[in-house]
This record gives sequence, C-alpha cells and structure tokens, in this order.
Amino acid sequence: MSNTIEDKKKLREYLFGFISDNKRNLFEKNILNRTRHLTVVLENIYQPHNASAVLRSCDIFGIQDVHIIENSNKYKLSEQVAMGSSKWLNMYKYNTAEDNTIDCFNKLRAKGYKIVATTPHEKDVMLDEMPLDQKTALVFGTELNGLSDVALENADAYVKIPMYGFTESFNISVSAALSMFHLSEKIRKSDIDWKLSEEEIVDIHINWAKGVIKKSDLIVEDYIMQIEK
Repeated sequence: MSNTIEDKKKLREYLFGFISDNKRNLFEKNILNRTRHLTVVLENIYQPHNASAVLRSCDIFGIQDVHIIENSNKYKLSEQVAMGSSKWLNMYKYNTAEDNTIDCFNKLRAKGYKIVATTPHEKDVMLDEMPLDQKTALVFGTELNGLSDVALENADAYVKIPMYGFTESFNISVSAALSMFHLSEKIRKSDIDWKLSEEEIVDIHINWAKGVIKKSDLIVEDYIMQIEK
C-alpha cells in the first residue's frame, strides 16, 4: 500500500465505517482545534498523578504532541487521572541517548520549535508577554527540583506565571494547565497559522480510529489485502 494522502484518506474512510456516527462527528469536530504550534515537553516527571493530569490538560486544550524525557525517572501513567486522554495524543519518549534532554531539544529545533523553559529566571518573561510567532515547546520539570541544569542551559527562552502569594511555585500539573490555557487561547485569537495540515489531520484521524476499534491492526491488514488483490 502506498502512503500518499489520497491513500490515507481512503484508509480513514474505511476505518470510519467501523465507528459510530457520533464518534466520527466528534473526531471531525475536535481535530479542527488541534495544534502543533504549541507542544509540551516533560522532563523527568515521576509522579503518575501529575504526569497524567498534564496529558489530560493537553487533550482538553488541543495540544496534540507531548514529548517525554526519561533520564533518571520513567514516565508512569495513571489512567484514573488521565481519563483516557493518552489515546488522543501523539506521545514521543526520549530514553535511549546519552543525554535525553539534549536529544529531545535537538529534534524539536530541527522541526522549527523554540525551546521555552517554564521557570523563574533572570532572563524570563511573564506568560502573557511571551511571543508566539514561532512554534513553541514548553518545557516542564520535576515536582521537587524543577528543570535540570542541562535543560535550563540549553533553552532558548524562559517564561514564568505571575504569582502573588507566599508559596514559591505551582504544582507541575497546575503550571502546565495554566500555561496551555493562556497560550492556546492566545494563538487562536491571533493571525498565526496554528492549525494542522490536511495530511496531519488525516494521520491523526487514522490513529484515533485505530484507538477505538477493536482489533484495528487486523482490520487494517484486511483492508490492505483487499486493495492489493
């Protein structure tokens, strides 16, 4: 089977035949608010509750991609908290390089992303002042220690959320949710081209359909055998 966008569209239509009209309508509606202009990077997060809450927020605010850096901590998911959100997201893990943080940053920069560390820093800007003209990767660190020195030293910019109380920082999942809400609303009200391409929409639709169809791999194999006869 070739991999042109027209072939992908045909596969999507075939798979959509196995899901309800209601689910298909949800797929077609929700994809219109998905974006890759913003992406989220989690460095060394180890608490399943917080890690899973971030995924849930990504789905809710339309952030399609999540990049997970596993240095000393393995990312653990709590489905009770994530509420199934992981199957609607594209998740990329970095755990095989000598320095997974650098590996992640390099791959994101190759795709045109600016790396923005979420932490108080002498060169930081407030969340509402952060420019979004370039594709932006928001990097969040561990609950206890924040981002690693490597992440801070290799970020392109720094951002912080305004705080007016005695407590020094937000919980990581709260920090991520506040950042995603503000920035996703900001790009939607701008003239930035934040939406997915036609091919990205088709690819994600296919993945979503596979995620809800039982034995979807066998169904795809059967489809390929039918068109190759």
